[in-house]
Amino acid sequence: MTPPNLNPSYPDFCAQSTTRFLLLEQVQEARERHSLAELNTEQIAVLEPLWILSHYLHQQFIRFPHWLDDVWGLDTLPERPSKEALLAGEVFFSHAASACLQAPLEALDEASFIKRLRLYRQWWMVRLIALDIQQKLSLTALTSRLSGLADACVNASLQWSEQHYLGLYGRALDSEGLPQSMIVIGMGKLGGNELNLSSDIDLIFAFREHGDTQGGKKSLSHQEYFTKLGQKLIQHLDQVTADGFVFRVDMRLRPFGQSGALVLNMDSLENYYQDQGRDWERYAMIKARVMSGNALDVREFEALRKPFVYRKYLDFGAIGALRDLKQMIAKEVRRKGIEHNIKLGEGGIREVEFIAQALQILHGGRDQGLQTPALLKVLPYLAQHDYLPVEEMDQLREAYLLLRRTEHALQAVNDEQTQLLPEDDNARLRIALIVGFSSWQALEERLWQVRKNVHRAFVALIDDGEENSEEVKNQDMWRLLIKHPEDTDAILDAIESIAWQDQDASVKRISQRLSSRTVVFMQPIGQERLAIFLAALMAKLEDEANPDLVLERVFPILEAVLRRTAYLVLLCENQTALTHLIRLCRESVWFTEAISTTPALLDELLDANTLFLPPDKAMLVEELQQILLRLPENDEEAQMDAMRRFRLSIILRIAACDITEILPVMKVSDHLTWLAEVLLEQVLQQSWQYLTKKHGFPVSQGEVAYTPQLAIIGYGKSGGWELGYDSDLDLVFVHDAQATGSTDGERSLDNLTFYTRLGQRLIHMITSFTAAGRLYEVDMRLRPSGNSGLLVSSLESFRDYQQKEAWVWEHQALTRSRGLAGEPTLLARFEACRKEIIASVRDRAVLKAEVIKMREKMRGHLDTGGKEKGFDLKQGAGGIIDIEFMVQYLVLAWSYKYPELMRFSDNVRQLEAAAAVALLDADQAGKMTDTYTLYRSLTHRLSLQQQGRVVQNDALVENQSLISQYWERFVKDERL
Repeated sequence: MTPPNLNPSYPDFCAQSTTRFLLLEQVQEARERHSLAELNTEQIAVLEPLWILSHYLHQQFIRFPHWLDDVWGLDTLPERPSKEALLAGEVFFSHAASACLQAPLEALDEASFIKRLRLYRQWWMVRLIALDIQQKLSLTALTSRLSGLADACVNASLQWSEQHYLGLYGRALDSEGLPQSMIVIGMGKLGGNELNLSSDIDLIFAFREHGDTQGGKKSLSHQEYFTKLGQKLIQHLDQVTADGFVFRVDMRLRPFGQSGALVLNMDSLENYYQDQGRDWERYAMIKARVMSGNALDVREFEALRKPFVYRKYLDFGAIGALRDLKQMIAKEVRRKGIEHNIKLGEGGIREVEFIAQALQILHGGRDQGLQTPALLKVLPYLAQHDYLPVEEMDQLREAYLLLRRTEHALQAVNDEQTQLLPEDDNARLRIALIVGFSSWQALEERLWQVRKNVHRAFVALIDDGEENSEEVKNQDMWRLLIKHPEDTDAILDAIESIAWQDQDASVKRISQRLSSRTVVFMQPIGQERLAIFLAALMAKLEDEANPDLVLERVFPILEAVLRRTAYLVLLCENQTALTHLIRLCRESVWFTEAISTTPALLDELLDANTLFLPPDKAMLVEELQQILLRLPENDEEAQMDAMRRFRLSIILRIAACDITEILPVMKVSDHLTWLAEVLLEQVLQQSWQYLTKKHGFPVSQGEVAYTPQLAIIGYGKSGGWELGYDSDLDLVFVHDAQATGSTDGERSLDNLTFYTRLGQRLIHMITSFTAAGRLYEVDMRLRPSGNSGLLVSSLESFRDYQQKEAWVWEHQALTRSRGLAGEPTLLARFEACRKEIIASVRDRAVLKAEVIKMREKMRGHLDTGGKEKGFDLKQGAGGIIDIEFMVQYLVLAWSYKYPELMRFSDNVRQLEAAAAVALLDADQAGKMTDTYTLYRSLTHRLSLQQQGRVVQNDALVENQSLISQYWERFVKDERL
């Protein structure tokens, strides 16, 4: 294995990079901004591969350029992360950190503590990824530290929460008066100290004894108290803020899954595993360990875990269960699109783990040496004691090491949880370099060799016996029900294992659907496909917390595809796609309606490689071009239809990533904004071609313009990189043509008329309905003079209006504007004009009075919330607009002195700039950013559920109150 900077293929990779020197320039600029010395040639030679190969590292080095000094010369990390180091904060906050972040635990408010957790995580991730890329850290050392990081963050969160609740609820004491703490059990790779670079953490919460808290203003039962601690822990780790997240938390392995209590006491936990523990839970419990708790907690948990997992006799009863589990794994491996998944695919990480853990289940009760959770320790033991041939063990170990290192390489690029091998040649070479191979071909060949070895061992491990016929029985049952939909008792029998909230209503809904004319008159092959689909769907619903809702939303999609039952076949053959369908329907009524209206979107579900990988802007341009190239050039309606279907398919992929939390809210808006920009550019080009064919090209100063001298300016959400799923586009059109010129065609028009018609054409193509809907709603009221003004203005008249006639609120809007599409030179001139206007010196008292007056007017007319209705996230007191107006005031009042305030048009980076120039203290800016991001995230989710923007959410009271306090301070502070 060769470090990238010594790899002979590294220069080839760099040669393909169009951004190599830009990335270096950005790093050097970041260091200069922080008064740090430029990296010298020697340092660049060693460090450059880190930010070239990992987008994540580049982002962190831009944000924290002093971390490069820490990474330089870093060879090992001798210490594991610790709760004590995290709470002390002196190492990773040593450079220009705010005082609150370096404060002791008892002085930390929650927002500061959450920020500290995230920065501690980033601090460790940067070093671990850097050492891994440089081949300086073994897999065991890397996964051990990642697991230690999770331990540290979990324990720090619990300590903060206990301190936070101490005055209110006191402590939880046991029967002997000794303090009880929350017992957090780590499962899976976390339990085995084998955590990935970007992994969920699977947790189970418990406590020792029931009782009531003592010593606080209010007493809670231990159940309620520890539930609150658990909820806080999940929030601290899982919540996405401007600083990212710590760990995605998965609680589905707890007793009774999502429908079970969040926290159980140890007696209840023991009773569950003794009476109801399922075979797969035995398998999962092999790696379970107590992450948080005292020695007594550990002893009690181990006393219930080991008898449940390991039997004192040779456990032949487990063979059938393991055979079923193996069959399930094998069936999933056969599904389409999983072969490039190095965890779940054939010969992947999961098969290695299954081999080791199956032998542990079978023999661990009699041989305690097999009871270790760490796979790399178990494998040698299996060979030493003749459970596995030495050669096979060596092959499994080699495969596991290579697969895990490749997995970490995939995750190091963007700090994303992925196990999919890339398809792009450049991305493949990147992964090969990180793993230490000189070419993708060499890595791929080795991967398939080791995976072949793993799969051979997997197939040979346990005889599968006869095929499980349970699935076939279920399909037969639904075949009969399709022929006898009136038999509600039989329907009830078929769905009784599902935890319905209203079973009778569900039976009625199914009966009505099966009785519909569409089903009754289906061809036999269609009914066969429907029976297989319903059997698969109901099997999935057994694990759903709200199956009624899922059924209600899936059935309209089912109705839409009943005449095209090939989709049912595809969903049944691709169970992953069915899982995605269920989850996305559960989380989004928008998704249900989109698929029902356009069933062809189901194609997106069938390819997990694209569903959870929304394209960047360059990929969007390429995809759209490929679609349009297949259409007749003169078929305008087909092109408009295609663009609308393209938009829907991309939004579906973005929504899937949003719902599954692959993308944070900022990235969701980025992708939605890129999509709008690409579509606007395409519409502009098509409108230009349409008009120039009729009227010729505009001529200015004797020169013919063969490309549109027009800029499409976005305001509001599009201008501020904050587009939502149902956002309108606030647009202004600016041209750069000579007013006295005209077009050179036979049906010549003067330039002003030509560009007015171009603007009209643009609006027509964007807003017209076709069979696939429309692209966007467009609002042009922000153009000079509003609805009474020209549809398209020259840049000079735009500047003149803004300087002489525009209201203060129009200048506020200008702070959130930027070019979305059009001629690059004109876009640059617009940006210069924008900055010139924003940077005008203003009377701050007059400006503030106007901003406050406008805010009060908007609140009075547009706030749709209230005491009974709830909180309007956008217009309510303490909502989004309060934050935006404070920021817009700062930008307008101080940009003449601090130009960095107007560098970007989005609220978050404007807040960061305000903090950087000390107009806001870092704590306030951070809290405003976190709240703003939270509000936007909720707005996205409400949009997907089509629920408006008014929420009944007590959890937001603190945020609402905080922003209201900031607003009042802003109103009264004469220094701003």
